[in-house]
Amino acid sequence: MAQLIDANTLFYKEFEPKTQNRFVMTVGGIPSYLIRNVTRPTLTMDATTIDHINLRRKIKSGKAEWGDVTFTMYDPVVPSGAQSVMEWVRLAHESVTGRNGYADFYKKEVVIDVLGPVGDKVEQWTLKGAFPISVDFGPLDWATGDPAEITVTLAVDYCILQY
Repeated sequence: MAQLIDANTLFYKEFEPKTQNRFVMTVGGIPSYLIRNVTRPTLTMDATTIDHINLRRKIKSGKAEWGDVTFTMYDPVVPSGAQSVMEWVRLAHESVTGRNGYADFYKKEVVIDVLGPVGDKVEQWTLKGAFPISVDFGPLDWATGDPAEITVTLAVDYCILQY
């Protein structure tokens, strides 16, 4: 006999979607108002297949790995976005001397707050052990008046979704 779907499941429910333009990202040394976009964290887990007679089953195995997080920021005259990023890069590697830094100095905690329509925090990501692995200072072009931007890719040890 057919079963009826519960009316609470079937009918439309009011909800407020999170929107991509309501966020604030906090990175020590870089003013948060310069950060124009950011990717939220990604997670990859290894799986092992277990054979049993005529079927296969998968279980989590190995390690979980957090993907890189990329953000783009404006590069104003003052405060210089390029200078803010380079100060962080120099904590990991100083190109003039060739010296590398201690992880305790260059790894930072990064926070991404997703905001609701009235400015309340509705989601918070904390990125632990974040440091720049790629910096693209962007093009300069006489044919356009677009603002200069910098793209930074961060490696992270792990991420925590607070709420």
